[in-house]
Amino acid sequence: MSSPAASAPLPYRLIATDLDGTLLRSDHTVSERSRTALAAATAAGAAHIVVTGRSVPWARHILDDLGYEGLAVCGQGAQVYHAGEHRLLTSVTLDRQLAGLALAKIEAEIGPLFLAASRDGLDGEVLIGAGYQHNPELPVIHMQDDSELWSAPLNKLYLQHPGLGDDGLAQVAREVAGDLVGVTMAGEGIVELLPLGLSKATGLSIAARRLGLTAADTIAFGDMPNDLPMFAWAAHGVAMANAHDELKAVADEVTASNDEDGIAVVLERLFAVTPGTHSAR
Repeated sequence: MSSPAASAPLPYRLIATDLDGTLLRSDHTVSERSRTALAAATAAGAAHIVVTGRSVPWARHILDDLGYEGLAVCGQGAQVYHAGEHRLLTSVTLDRQLAGLALAKIEAEIGPLFLAASRDGLDGEVLIGAGYQHNPELPVIHMQDDSELWSAPLNKLYLQHPGLGDDGLAQVAREVAGDLVGVTMAGEGIVELLPLGLSKATGLSIAARRLGLTAADTIAFGDMPNDLPMFAWAAHGVAMANAHDELKAVADEVTASNDEDGIAVVLERLFAVTPGTHSAR
């Protein structure tokens, strides 16, 4: 992907889109209308960067299906991935000693957790512990023992609790371990421990800088609290109708839901795209 021409009178020169609950519909596909709106915006000279909590191995098949060849920010900002070249440009790992201490503090407060972990790298496996509920459509490795968590470099840990909901678990984790690790909630059943200070905004700023673009050039779309830093960084934040209340509260606007082509609704308005018209990527 090349940087858009400086002379183009575009409303935004960078479009940052989350995947799950945002660009992806509930059936995990991208609608033709959304594809067409993004194609029109990029044909006009805007850059599109996918910014997702998914690590590269869980995002790559979606990017390939889209014909996406640009930069993608994966793993909550831990990885900047060049989709066209299938290579990692940057990768940040979680300090396993700090993560272990953070887990111990959280479990001392609220009891045993169900655990999973995302290993670093282009082909990093996701390890799933006993009791952890996950999307059965995604590839995982089931751990026999939680000690396997620490056997290779990690991007992040996933936490679930048998009694607490996601918001409650995230709040407790921040209160007792927020000085050791970052804590975010990325979706239903997805509370994560990250390297301290890491967010979608840090990854997006790195990717944008590679394209010669800035926060002032950026419109961002999202649906969950892990998108809050990205909204704080971007010039304009658009929450989906299905978004978490925390994100809606800080959004510059709220669009239609992911199942109702909310991204396309906004891009059609901004880039004068007629709904239903088709343009090739």
